[in-house]
Amino acid sequence: MKNKIYLATALLCAAISVHAQTINTVKQITAKPQLYTKTEFDIALTADWQNPYLQEDVALDMVLHTPSGKKLVLPCYYESGDSGKQSLWKARFAPQEKGKYTYTFEFSKAEHVASRSKEGSFIVGQSGKSGFLHLKNNWEFRFDNGKAFRGIGENIGWESRKSDDSKFFSELHQKPKYDYEYMLPALAKHGGNFFRTWICQFNLPLDWHRDFNSNRYEPSDAYYNPSAIKKIDRMFNLCDSLGLYVMLTLGTGNYNIHDGGFSPSAADFFVNPKSKQRYKNRLRYFVARWGYSTSVGAWEFFNEVDNVQFGNRNKPISADSIVNWHDEMSTYIKSIDPYNHLTTTSISHRDLKGLNSLPHMDFNQKHIYKNTTAIPQAIIDYEKNFNKPYVIGEYSYEWDWSKNFDDFAGEMDSDYKRGLWYGLFNPTPILPMSWWWEYFDNRKTDEYLKKIRQISDRMLAAANGSFEKIPVTPSAEGIITYGVKCGGKTFVYAYNPSSTEKKTSLAFDLKGKPVSAEIFDCESGETKRTTAPNDIVLLAKSDVILIVNGK
Repeated sequence: MKNKIYLATALLCAAISVHAQTINTVKQITAKPQLYTKTEFDIALTADWQNPYLQEDVALDMVLHTPSGKKLVLPCYYESGDSGKQSLWKARFAPQEKGKYTYTFEFSKAEHVASRSKEGSFIVGQSGKSGFLHLKNNWEFRFDNGKAFRGIGENIGWESRKSDDSKFFSELHQKPKYDYEYMLPALAKHGGNFFRTWICQFNLPLDWHRDFNSNRYEPSDAYYNPSAIKKIDRMFNLCDSLGLYVMLTLGTGNYNIHDGGFSPSAADFFVNPKSKQRYKNRLRYFVARWGYSTSVGAWEFFNEVDNVQFGNRNKPISADSIVNWHDEMSTYIKSIDPYNHLTTTSISHRDLKGLNSLPHMDFNQKHIYKNTTAIPQAIIDYEKNFNKPYVIGEYSYEWDWSKNFDDFAGEMDSDYKRGLWYGLFNPTPILPMSWWWEYFDNRKTDEYLKKIRQISDRMLAAANGSFEKIPVTPSAEGIITYGVKCGGKTFVYAYNPSSTEKKTSLAFDLKGKPVSAEIFDCESGETKRTTAPNDIVLLAKSDVILIVNGK
């Protein structure tokens, strides 16, 4: 009798377990799916789990077949509900093809498919959007629809903190107005289309539970912080509405043991299998929840990973372990991201052998401070050595926040402008991005982006994908010049850094007879015709751009 009771109990448990892993209903929320636009689904399912955010425990995928016959697998994410009861999961998908899609949902338990939905379908119509950003060449990215793109903007590293440690500008940095709702519309208004922002303990703290140094987030014991999720959702909604693209710096997440992670140190984080699996689950969540957004300009794994490496100067982390980690994570995110978003990471100034050559890192980047004149050559050298685009993710006249920038405000402003022009006239798909966003907003320096955008748009339109650097030789000593041939137009940048006016002739090869020419004043933004494009007058500390139309 006892054996029969045990057997009946075992069969009942097995039946409950089988019943518990069931996709109950699938509801398409978006009535009329459109190209490159979020199409959302609600999936109700019943399942047992320890943690619905860990794919080794449970996972839901949307398996799609596109109109052209491609198979896509889209990670989905858990929204709400309890283990053993009906729960809500979501799929956010942005189609890249017009026409009819078919799909099923697959729910996995312990990495084995436990339930499949019935096949469904939807039809995608046209939209006015351009799609996702992809590699084109060292000069530009391209959207899905073929439209060219060059990133113009700045770092907006974080929203204002509750307490800032800047010696002279803490009051400025703590102003509540410096949130995304203010900064992103201002960036778009000034002509910017790209920015870089961090996920960390005090900004978009997805993995942190408390101690945010910010009044924007609520303490929570949830695996991912609900108030941070809400803020990231709002940020992407803003980006989508404003036509902005973000390099999202993902960082380590909350990896440390005392914060609920698995690693006692950064060195262990890069090699501990449990920490790496935790990070992969984090990447999966990013792709599932926000990968639909065409505003994801790039996933950036680390800010200045060389500084993480040398966090303990007496015992630096092995470069091999950091490079191997980036190789593993970039390979992984490419395998689960159906949109093939761009991937990157950044260094401060110390290269890690092998990092610039990883096959699934789409472009490389470093940060340059106190040496903006070095930007053009750095871009050219790195691209030559590693055969992929190079980006200057941060630059400024000064990095030391213990100094009073107002003592050299003119130099700060001038350096801000030079970095942008140097980037525009050299082969980088994202122009160098300044730091100190609150300072430049307060001085209205960032309104200068309008001038850059005006010329960038003209270069992209003229080039039609064909950029060629040309040498420009000034007759006057000390004049800084760069030239780019864009299709049938030649653009020449000339800057006089001296304190005296200079007349100069500019020798450059048009590769054709000049038909017409314009001169653009970089400071005023005014353009006027000229009949002598090779002869110009540069006022002290001024710059101009020649635009010459040739046959």
